[in-house]
Amino acid sequence: MDGLAETASRAGSRPTVGLVLTGGGARSAYQVGVLLALAELLPRARNPFQVIVGTSAGAVAASVLAAEAHHWRRAVAGLERVWANFRSEQVFHVDKGHMLRAGAHWVLALVSGGLVLAPPKSMLDNSPLRELLGVHVDCDGIRRSIARGHLRAFALCSTSYSTGRSVAFFDGVDSIRDWSRVQRIGCRTQLTIDHLMASAAIPLLFPPIRVGEDYFGDGAMRQIHPLSPAIHLGADRLLIIGVRQRRAAGVNVASDRLHTLMPTPGEIFGYMLDTLFTDQIYGDLEQLERINTLVHSAPQATHGERPIETLMLAPSVDPREIAARHAKEMPSGLRALLRVIGGRDASGYQLASYLTFESGYTRELIALGYSDAMEARSALGAFMSGEKLPQVMTASGVAQAT
Repeated sequence: MDGLAETASRAGSRPTVGLVLTGGGARSAYQVGVLLALAELLPRARNPFQVIVGTSAGAVAASVLAAEAHHWRRAVAGLERVWANFRSEQVFHVDKGHMLRAGAHWVLALVSGGLVLAPPKSMLDNSPLRELLGVHVDCDGIRRSIARGHLRAFALCSTSYSTGRSVAFFDGVDSIRDWSRVQRIGCRTQLTIDHLMASAAIPLLFPPIRVGEDYFGDGAMRQIHPLSPAIHLGADRLLIIGVRQRRAAGVNVASDRLHTLMPTPGEIFGYMLDTLFTDQIYGDLEQLERINTLVHSAPQATHGERPIETLMLAPSVDPREIAARHAKEMPSGLRALLRVIGGRDASGYQLASYLTFESGYTRELIALGYSDAMEARSALGAFMSGEKLPQVMTASGVAQAT
């Protein structure tokens, strides 16, 4: 769209725009669709995000964008190719042999009280994900992007199992210092695949990852203020790409289901993932709105706080509905697991929507993200160029907090 490209390329003082990619498992394909639309709407612009922060599955796309910040549209195109052709076996072992061995291990560990076999490290073996990341993520490229001025800062968020703190492992320009707040710290480090694997280590599903002398898990677990790292790294405006409709927070998706039915273990686990990846974002947006109001009305009382403008895009269609349409594409081993724990039936597909790394599902999410972003093009144009945001948002998947 020429108008958006012209607006975004105007000279003058512009805010530092940060990109925040939340966790979401397979739902993160939606984020790729939004990025694909942005690359089309800004055809001549250089990397529009000087600060990039990723958590869990969002950390994967964030790492690729940071490593190729000098060719960010090429990076987005590469992400689209990978996500549009995804298979679950690229993320974790789902063949019947692996699933049967894992099930037998759990049973033997349980009946023997851990004497014959220790409990497994996790429900699923995600070693294929490490191999995939080793091919597509150039961690050395992140440092080059920063050194050459294509990127101000980049962070991967994880959780320390020993301290219980949320840790933002970051690299950036020399002026950025480590920070420490209640239950959260920022630590400058040379980022590696281990940091990325740690950020995406969903508890119980995937094993903890050792980094240094500590073990780390999914970055969303103790991330009370998920927008904080991007602000510490210098962003004035934050584009947040979520993976859940704000109203779609319950267990059930089927409108005709009786509310008196007890949720299954699979449904509860899906609900836990949904809470893990999304609830803190909406809470942090509300807190930022209150802080911004205080900054504008009583700046003397804010101790130097600066206003942070935000724009959040989230799916206009519930991903559970999309997952239901692609349930038959899941590998038989994964279907069996979800059937056993009650995570795939007419009541809803919450857990399946996070674990279905199959191309039919991911392609539909990419198309949805692209469509939602295009519907919000006027808001995105104003936001990316530093202009005042329109009062009315036209896309149902867009939320604003300023």
